[in-house]
Amino acid sequence: MLLYIAKMDMKEDQKYLWWHKGVVYQIYPRSFQDSNGDGIGDLRGIIQRLDYLQWLGVNAVWLSPIYPSPMADFGYDISNYTDISPLFGTLNDFNDLLEAIHSRGMKIILDLVPNHTSDQHPWFLESKSSRDNPKRNWYIWKDAKPDGTVPNNWLSVFGGSGWEWDEDTSQYYYHAFLKEQPDLNWRNQEVQMAMLDVMRFWLDKGVDGFRVDVMWHMIKDELLRDNPPNPDYQPYMSTYEQLLPVYSTDQPEVHEIIRKMRDVLDSYDERMMIGEIYLPIAKLVTYYGIDNKEAHLPFNFLLIDLPWDARQIALAIDQYEGALPAGGWPNWVLGNHDRPRISSRVGIQQARIAAMLLLTLRGTPTIYYGDEISMKDVPIPFEEVQDPQGLNMPEKNLSRDPSRTPMQWDDSANAGFTVGKPWLRIDKSFKRENVRIQKNDPYSMLTLYRRLIKLRQSEPSLMAGIYKPVQSDSQSIAYIRHEEGYPAFMTILNLSHRPCYFTSGNVRFTGVIELATSPELEGLSVSDQISLSGDEGIIIRLEQYV
Repeated sequence: MLLYIAKMDMKEDQKYLWWHKGVVYQIYPRSFQDSNGDGIGDLRGIIQRLDYLQWLGVNAVWLSPIYPSPMADFGYDISNYTDISPLFGTLNDFNDLLEAIHSRGMKIILDLVPNHTSDQHPWFLESKSSRDNPKRNWYIWKDAKPDGTVPNNWLSVFGGSGWEWDEDTSQYYYHAFLKEQPDLNWRNQEVQMAMLDVMRFWLDKGVDGFRVDVMWHMIKDELLRDNPPNPDYQPYMSTYEQLLPVYSTDQPEVHEIIRKMRDVLDSYDERMMIGEIYLPIAKLVTYYGIDNKEAHLPFNFLLIDLPWDARQIALAIDQYEGALPAGGWPNWVLGNHDRPRISSRVGIQQARIAAMLLLTLRGTPTIYYGDEISMKDVPIPFEEVQDPQGLNMPEKNLSRDPSRTPMQWDDSANAGFTVGKPWLRIDKSFKRENVRIQKNDPYSMLTLYRRLIKLRQSEPSLMAGIYKPVQSDSQSIAYIRHEEGYPAFMTILNLSHRPCYFTSGNVRFTGVIELATSPELEGLSVSDQISLSGDEGIIIRLEQYV
């Protein structure tokens, strides 16, 4: 098959919408940029850094929660869904941010947290005021068992029982997370209408989409049956994992709720929905829905959850591609605010390989802030730990604070993040690992990310082409991306620290190395047999392949 060699502009094709073609960048607002010296990042700070994101080449910005909140779980306990927390600014600040993002041709995605509210939300304050309050059934209230114990064995993700006793009304309420985060009863039609109105409020303002927090938690078993024990539980695991949450999550009725949310989005132009769903592939893909009418992008966490092993990753990519429904668009992530950073999981050198994998696989990539400069998890002394997951299970070392530390902008005081005291300590490496230094270093992680994004966004085959596996073994992965009528590309990645030797097997090709983790390789002509150093990856512009 003879391929075009010259670069060509992408065709205007309506089947590819902005989230198909774009790169998403997750901002944890507390840690991105502080504009007022209180040590906490804010909306004005994000506005100050938009030129950087535009320079980097990302197309969409996803913000972790910025709503009013008592901050028991740092914004995931919302007390008002239609305002901005004073910590982060005002609605006017948000409007300015929205305008600034759109003026740069970028999109904005908000975190939506529909599974639970804060216990300080007016809805819950009404609900707990009496058993006959009109909003009582907006939450999940149950009597104790005859012996006075909790209604069932469901556990909290953050440790302990998922049930909290309310002395005033003599009933338990359910909370999948903190007791300060009571779960809404999504079987209640009024709850559904209220939350759909929240979506409309932000969509009317011009928000381009939502990332829906813990989407698979939203409906619970109507009979509240006990969850079964987990036969694979190990002592190092979270206490939540002692049981398999087969009745407290992933219930069939959740899909009807998601379709209603999708209907709201579809009543606006080109709005989208990402679903946070930690489920095996076979269950994950059901959240695309019949005829792809549920989540546009059910988040795929394979690259976060899997061991960093070439064979396992190659197999998982194939399984994911094979399980996608017709028309379902894939997506990939390396990290987020809940998990250890990629540089800490696989090491700095393999994090470069991970970046190349993320940005050359088929589907929408999401970058977690700071990964593009190889930020690592920062050790937080226990007396400084703020994350409730870490505080509630200190012996498990499950605090998420290490992956949420402030962005390292430059080598000035506090890494250029704040003129005050940062809310979490900054990594001691910030004077040599920061945006300013890496911008001017042709071998830096930041330069690699920017070049990868630019190549992906300029080449239709990398942006939207088919995925064709070529080879995988105990060290390496190789695959081709190709959009008909455009140059094809082959990516070869060494996921080990030792040299590896690639033989293309049934594929015969010639080409030129377009981009490499070792820039010295770029421009070299290659064919069927290639040797790679440890921690090395290359992207080949194919002149021909059969």
